[in-house]
Amino acid sequence: MHDIIMIGHVSRDIIESPHGMQRILGGPVVYSAAAAARSGADVLVVTRVAPEDREELRVFEENGAAVLPLDSVATTSIHNLYETSDHERRTVKLLQAADPYALEDLPDTGARIYQLGGLFVGDIPESLIESLSRRGEVALDAQGAVRHVVDGRMEFGDWQEKRTYLPFVTYFKTDAAEAELLTGETDRVRAARTLQEMGAREVMVTHNTEVILAAGDELYRAPLTPRNLTGRTGRGDTCFAAYLAWNLTHDREEALRYAAALVSIKMETPGVFQGKPADVFERIH
Repeated sequence: MHDIIMIGHVSRDIIESPHGMQRILGGPVVYSAAAAARSGADVLVVTRVAPEDREELRVFEENGAAVLPLDSVATTSIHNLYETSDHERRTVKLLQAADPYALEDLPDTGARIYQLGGLFVGDIPESLIESLSRRGEVALDAQGAVRHVVDGRMEFGDWQEKRTYLPFVTYFKTDAAEAELLTGETDRVRAARTLQEMGAREVMVTHNTEVILAAGDELYRAPLTPRNLTGRTGRGDTCFAAYLAWNLTHDREEALRYAAALVSIKMETPGVFQGKPADVFERIH
């Protein structure tokens, strides 16, 4: 039985920002798997790629995660344009898309958590949220529910079925902009509480200054302390996965502090988190 089964597309990312341009293999599962596996979790990634791109999936095993590749006509490719140095807002263009997932694609080998890392609406059908909640706890990233593809460009729009599916979600992660879109609240705490009222049991909201977690009546906060933002891409995915992994064996408050410190280290270098828990403890202290 795995601790976490992560489902989502990898992406051939082109990242353009005031810091320059990079080409990397990205996607939520790339950043998530490294953060969780390097934090000690048993991770299986299920992803779709074109057969000729399977060799690139070695990134998962290099970072301690197992991978189950599914064939696709194409591998997803995305262009990310960050227009400001704080990397809080970006323009996203979908260049090509991998095939979506179906329940029969996913192994029923058992997992404590099924983490859904969608890149855009439709690549992970909403019906999987309810189906997978019968197998284990569901962790969901908001970006796969609010990023709509319109004429090749990704545009943000509200998640129309949020009140239907959030009650099946144990862990829900959103950034500050997505939280405002989903709730109409500019205050991050009020937004988190509103998403709880809609049904999510734990809500994480990431921001460039801190991470907050609303769980039950409790609210936890942890600061982000990056010395630079050259590795900003993958912030939310890394933070969320680090929290899920550390929360397997630690309480929420400690897990959130751990996740915030880990992602602070990751944001200083492009690519996935390459450190170990000892590096994270050093940053915390």
